[in-house]
Amino acid sequence: MQADIDRILITRQQIAERVRELALRITADHSPPILDAGEITIVPILTGAVIFTADLIRHMPLAMKIGLITVSSYPGAAVQSKGAQLLGRQLGDIRGRHVLVVDDILDSGGTLRMVVPLLQQYGPAGVKTCVLLRKDRPAARDVPVDYVGFDIPDQFVVGYGLDYDDYYRNLPEIVTLRPSAMGKSP
Repeated sequence: MQADIDRILITRQQIAERVRELALRITADHSPPILDAGEITIVPILTGAVIFTADLIRHMPLAMKIGLITVSSYPGAAVQSKGAQLLGRQLGDIRGRHVLVVDDILDSGGTLRMVVPLLQQYGPAGVKTCVLLRKDRPAARDVPVDYVGFDIPDQFVVGYGLDYDDYYRNLPEIVTLRPSAMGKSP
């Protein structure tokens, strides 16, 4: 897998520091007296946001529940979004609760444009969004996001939960792949 890496865009140290910063800000925004109960439901977008969410919530000393939504935008070996498709959800009752949607990457905006209105139908007190990465492209900049980890160039990236054909999620950095790595399994 290491031979497939073209370059490291964001190191594990940069990720760790930024995740801590985001967690502090989210905690401050969701603690009393800002929110009465200081309680929140975290909704990671599976599968890409699993690692980011796990690291993020370990820094958030809030009462929380976790709901799950599974969305596919990059099926198989796709390197461009094919449009967000809802595959499943296990939310629990979010009526009257503050909800934080956590996603790995914002590129076309399709996932958040689909998920946020879906969640709002269940009557939460509010829905905020957090993405680890936001690509430098008009579609991504047009989607309002409450918390952004990093703005990155409009390149296909993997690592720290992001994949190519379901591989590379376990890399601890955000990286680009060599062109020769595309189209083959590691």
